[in-house]
Amino acid sequence: MTAPLMSLTWTDHVTGRQGFLVVDRLVRGVSSGGLRMRPGCTLDEVAGLARGMTMKEALHYDPEGRYVPLGGAKGGIDCDPRDPVSYGLLVRYLRAMRPYIESFWTTGEDLGLSQDLVDRAAVEAGLVSTIQAVYPLLDDETEARRRLADAFAVEVDGIGLDELVGGCGVAESVLAALDRAGVPYAGTRVSVQGLGTMGGATAWFLTRAGLTIVAVADVKGTIVNPAGLDVDALLAARDGYGTVDRSALRPGDRELPGEDWLSVEAEVLVPAAVSYAIDTTNQQGITARWIVEAANMPVLPEAEELLSARGVTVLPDVVVNSGTNAWWWWTLFGDIGPDADEAFAHTRRAMRALIDRMLARAEADGTTPRAAAHAIVAERLPVIAERFGWYR
Repeated sequence: MTAPLMSLTWTDHVTGRQGFLVVDRLVRGVSSGGLRMRPGCTLDEVAGLARGMTMKEALHYDPEGRYVPLGGAKGGIDCDPRDPVSYGLLVRYLRAMRPYIESFWTTGEDLGLSQDLVDRAAVEAGLVSTIQAVYPLLDDETEARRRLADAFAVEVDGIGLDELVGGCGVAESVLAALDRAGVPYAGTRVSVQGLGTMGGATAWFLTRAGLTIVAVADVKGTIVNPAGLDVDALLAARDGYGTVDRSALRPGDRELPGEDWLSVEAEVLVPAAVSYAIDTTNQQGITARWIVEAANMPVLPEAEELLSARGVTVLPDVVVNSGTNAWWWWTLFGDIGPDADEAFAHTRRAMRALIDRMLARAEADGTTPRAAAHAIVAERLPVIAERFGWYR
């Protein structure tokens, strides 16, 4: 694997906390990747995420589309987002990164941060927008910005379209895998780690598709009901960090320790919270048939080898959670309008095509889905580079 184009570490002069930026590569002079905030965030972690963004962009390359994939990048801040110093730290980080954001790094919400919070901090940092570097690539900047703003204003059942579209992509990944295996939706049980933006939206879509959410985990522990949880009630009882108010639980709901979401009786596990959640030790308790990576890098490579050896299929993050990033650009570049039904239909088509191609490639090559996804990326990156040039 080649080294990233740029990698830097920033130290906050007020708190001494560190922030990171890694630009894996540029396409047409621009890169794309969110900004996360979590305690213990490291440069290596951000570098891995930046490489993943390069892959996500390449996987959605459509030579006929208006949206042209960008390069991959990622930002990270080593701080608990609940810490009182976190907002000021975020503003100072964005102020320090302003030259990069203005020139070649487009960013947005990721783990620990909401888009509203990032946007508010960006204004204080003196930025026009966190995606302003892409504006020169647009045919009509004014119309494109209006279209994206209109899309962000759309809500379905009180949940923002920007939040739902990522879950739509994850859910469609689950459904595509079930369809290929001939497994009916009804009776398929799902356990979700994290009920924040991605996990909550995934549970919302899977419930509506007829699957049963039997467990959800947050920072307080795991909520379990073998007969099925009331997902809508749990979503309505979340705070801004995805933590469920336990007063919303029904008589049949039980509370278990945090890691128990891994070992509940379920066919599908959806890690949708932190990275490195599944390791060589706790993977032993997993009985599910599929692990669908809604979070970034939730399964350690060594754990994935052990899981694959005993027949557990891991659908990788670079495909599964790529829908949110793609939706931003589909909307901004004009492939779709600011409409929920259009966004969901486009996301479903794109994600199902990707999942089907990846799983077919894995079967043909006798490899894992992740290896198949990497092979597809390896074929597409030179095509993108030939069309738009290399920026290394």
